Amino acid sequence: MAIRRADPAQVTESTPSRAAPAPARKSPTAPPPAKLAGEARRALIAEAAYLRAERRGFIPGHETDDWLAAEIEVDALLRGAQNSRQ
Repeated sequence: MAIRRADPAQVTESTPSRAAPAPARKSPTAPPPAKLAGEARRALIAEAAYLRAERRGFIPGHETDDWLAAEIEVDALLRGAQNSRQ
């Protein structure tokens, strides 16, 4: 099954105009700069969590761990996508 990932640039709530400079990041622990619609970000996390569960054979009891790890993974990917565009 092919995995289709959403392009963060296409799912942002608002795209800043090219005339306005992007605000500087204040700390490395700040939320990801790409402002995804809540449902789009949740869908990416759900897919990543599902793939983690699939890799371990869907053994129950690790659902929360899968979700939290998927959140970290998706947020890191979004930060990397934002940094590569700058």
